[in-house]
Amino acid sequence: MNPTSRSALSRLSTWGTTSLLKRNPYMVAWWSAAFPGFGHYMLNQYWRGLLLTLSEVIINSLAHVNEAMVNSFCGHFGRATSVLRPDWAVGYIAVYLFAIWDSYRQCLVQNKLALLGEAFEPPIRRVLLTPLEVQYIERKHPAAGLYYSFLFPGLGQLYNHRFGLAFYGIFWWWIYTHLSHFYPAVLELLTGELRDSTAMLVPQWLLFMPSVVGGSMYHAYMTTIEMNELFRKEQRQYLNERYGKSELDIFG
Repeated sequence: MNPTSRSALSRLSTWGTTSLLKRNPYMVAWWSAAFPGFGHYMLNQYWRGLLLTLSEVIINSLAHVNEAMVNSFCGHFGRATSVLRPDWAVGYIAVYLFAIWDSYRQCLVQNKLALLGEAFEPPIRRVLLTPLEVQYIERKHPAAGLYYSFLFPGLGQLYNHRFGLAFYGIFWWWIYTHLSHFYPAVLELLTGELRDSTAMLVPQWLLFMPSVVGGSMYHAYMTTIEMNELFRKEQRQYLNERYGKSELDIFG
């Protein structure tokens, strides 16, 4: 059996580039704690991340977890207790803890598979042409991915050719901003209407947004670094194959 059949480092598809590289399991678990599903997105496990992020938004909203947290931060503990729905909150805790543990465990497994792939050095594909997309591996600037995601979550993923995740991120960011009244509140704040700006915000949806911005920025930044690493490995493979066995006669 060909040993490379049990190892792989990347795959190009219409939806983007999927890579298998070593990652920090504690950082992956931390992002799962910040927003369940984000840790799995770091591991390119998009279906699991999709299920967990949707569960986070839906169950959190039904249990009023964010609203209770905002009231707790403001010292309104009685109000926080009254708005919280225990029937949904108990299930929320179970899913939340599972997301953290599962992303940590999956990261350890992927790190082992990445070591296996690096040992056998399977070929890395550089370009993929499809009727819908042109996908390729190229050198990118990590700061650019970070900036685009800060400007509008999802744009950093689009910069890194992660089309599916970019569409998902952009779609949900519009939902968060609309339901939280974030942009109208910012406009009121810029005109000096602080009281009106604060009054129109919806805490239940606003509290999702810091984790979404931070997760999008970190994911775009790390993905850019990983794509640069894949580009370096692909170039090394090509140069070794093209010139590795050449005999140069310097003094001939």
